[in-house]
Amino acid sequence: MVINSDTGEIMPVVKESTDFQNSYYDISDFCHKYQEPVIITKNGESDIAVMSIEIYEKLTGVRNLINLLEEADNDIENGNYLTEEEFINKLDLL
Repeated sequence: MVINSDTGEIMPVVKESTDFQNSYYDISDFCHKYQEPVIITKNGESDIAVMSIEIYEKLTGVRNLINLLEEADNDIENGNYLTEEEFINKLDLL
């Protein structure tokens, strides 16, 4: 990760596709060591992002959590929930 000294913006690490082909292991080591994705460009344009499997699993886990929270919010908005008393009564039935 690089921080722009003028704006403070976090900038991704960017590599050309030829760098990726020639130095896969270096890029892999970087992704694991710094836990940062690397943007691979093709013909000067961003093409793909490469990241460690650990970061990928964290990102998908966060996305899944957000989906569950959105589902819960929708349930609440639609009145699809139990009151505390109803919940406790259901527990007592188990």
